[in-house]
Amino acid sequence: MSESEGSHGIDLAPMLDFVLNLLIFFIITAVFVKESGLLVNRPGGAVTAGGNDASSVSLQILASGEVLFEDRVIDIRAIRANVERIHAVSPTKGVMIIAEREAPSGYVVQAIDQIHLGGVYNITFATGQ
Repeated sequence: MSESEGSHGIDLAPMLDFVLNLLIFFIITAVFVKESGLLVNRPGGAVTAGGNDASSVSLQILASGEVLFEDRVIDIRAIRANVERIHAVSPTKGVMIIAEREAPSGYVVQAIDQIHLGGVYNITFATGQ
């Protein structure tokens, strides 16, 4: 057999087998990927005119960094004591955090931590104008 009679092309069968095996591998592994998520309970009814209902107390975080608990200016470290006081009187009450858009996000996180330390885990979030 001379060189002119032989095959000069590249055999693509092994490459196609490899690509098919990769495709099968990715299809099978994609089934086992679990996406984590966060379940959010949305309120079903309309919000009252004051923006606060009887089953929660309000905690406002202003853009200036001020914290208002039930319309009183408090220090962010005093949230826990105020929440514990409210929780002792009415254990079913929750806390509604109303944060302005420009409010420091670190204050919101600290407020959530202080509320949890105060024993309340029923937290509702709202945004201020």
